[in-house]
Amino acid sequence: MKWTNEQKTVIDLRGCNILVSAAAGSGKTAVLIERIVSQVTDPVNPVNIDEFVIVTFTRLAAAQMKEKLQAALEKKLEEDPENVHLQRQVMLLPVTQISTIHSFCGYIIQNYFHQTRHRRAIFWEKLPMQWQRSIAWE
Repeated sequence: MKWTNEQKTVIDLRGCNILVSAAAGSGKTAVLIERIVSQVTDPVNPVNIDEFVIVTFTRLAAAQMKEKLQAALEKKLEEDPENVHLQRQVMLLPVTQISTIHSFCGYIIQNYFHQTRHRRAIFWEKLPMQWQRSIAWE
């Protein structure tokens, strides 16, 4: 695929977090997939897929992102089937945080609230039942 200068900058940028904001249909998903796969397959400093937090606006976009990442990783694995690192990345993909901001915040609250100094939680909005027990305690 031929990338624009801006897209290539996003793909190649390292050592910092980024926010990619662009119009619908501009190639954001393809650029982010390429960025992630290039970091996972970096020959010098490869990272694990589960070290990423990937936030989208909709559940559908998150599901599509996960599917496209799966396909990209499997394609790389077909090219190098003995690569243990790539095999591990395909196995880690289901636990990688690819979600909406609301889902990600819910995950943080559900899994890490007990580590804060707070012992009581009050929420003005009704929470899904599966979260109520896990975050509302003394």
